[in-house]
Amino acid sequence: MTLSATPPLGEDDGMRPLLPLLMLPLAAVAGEWREVWRDDFNGKELDWSKWAAEENGHGGGNGELQYYFDRPQNLRVEDGHLIIEARKEKLNVAGVLKDYSSARIRTKRRADWLYGRFEMSAQLPAGKGLWPAFWMLPSEEKYGGWAASGEIDIMEFKGHEPEQVHGTLHYGAPWPKNIYKGKPYRLPQGDFTTGFHAFAVEWEPGAIRWFVDGVRYQEQKEWSSSGGPFPAPFDQKYFLVLNLAVGGGFGGPVGADTRFPARFMVDYVRVLQR
Repeated sequence: MTLSATPPLGEDDGMRPLLPLLMLPLAAVAGEWREVWRDDFNGKELDWSKWAAEENGHGGGNGELQYYFDRPQNLRVEDGHLIIEARKEKLNVAGVLKDYSSARIRTKRRADWLYGRFEMSAQLPAGKGLWPAFWMLPSEEKYGGWAASGEIDIMEFKGHEPEQVHGTLHYGAPWPKNIYKGKPYRLPQGDFTTGFHAFAVEWEPGAIRWFVDGVRYQEQKEWSSSGGPFPAPFDQKYFLVLNLAVGGGFGGPVGADTRFPARFMVDYVRVLQR
């Protein structure tokens, strides 16, 4: 497990003392970034003071095939990792029929931030139709419905493209007049399903930068919102989301050889601010 620095802040917590400077990343020692929130998933269960689990079978607005549950089969902490597990099973929940189960968690109403560096270390699942994601949504949607109030996709992955991840901004006007812009990153060697990799964005006024394993691969400085002038919509507080979708418009249909259960394994999530 990675070294833990400042303990996470809850909704009602005050600032806690930092660990000795020698235990902090060089950037924090230099005064550039300071860790303000972290989860290393070292407990026996998910820390509910930091995360909430969603339960629904709405398909995420993307035609996804899973039902999201809050149950150990799909969502648990195990051996120092967060496990989000997609399973193939016939489901009938209050008349909602699904062929897959999975989980989605978020920090909404527990923690949100305006600007910062948002980072996750994770190992991603292989298989066509698997769609793990690490992303951010606005807490209040002050500029209107999706995507007028924006969305920041830190990392999205298609299980049938194991060497590549995507980073994307969504903005503009409410659907269907929304706009998206971003770039993929291709790993020089190996793929994202056989080991842990760090995915991050640095979000500052007027600029958002994406990183994989410390390599900056894109920067966006131009966006817009029908609800307000630039730098809207990326000038309001956002919360974090982690999920593993099955199918849908981005992940595509499930492949005949995709193996279930499939695991999205997260080592840590942390937030730093200037």
